[in-house]
Amino acid sequence: MSNVHDAITKHSKNQHNHIQSFLKLEAMRESLIDEAIQLCVSSLPFEVDKINQITGEMNRLASKGIVPTRKMVTKQMVQDFVQKKSGK
Repeated sequence: MSNVHDAITKHSKNQHNHIQSFLKLEAMRESLIDEAIQLCVSSLPFEVDKINQITGEMNRLASKGIVPTRKMVTKQMVQDFVQKKSGK
């Protein structure tokens, strides 16, 4: 009986760690997206490479289950968002 309890505890801990890793990556990704948006609003150059590197890590976690995938971000997506937000 103890082995079953230990296995469930280990599984739950692994899932918790998996979710926590995803949440940290999600926060980093959102911060980088916000930064790209602000640069775009200011008509300054911006890149999406770091955003997509983190997105790739998130999607690798998602492939193991329990967390969702995220879309890769393009410069056009950021520009479209800024344009839509400004009403132009």
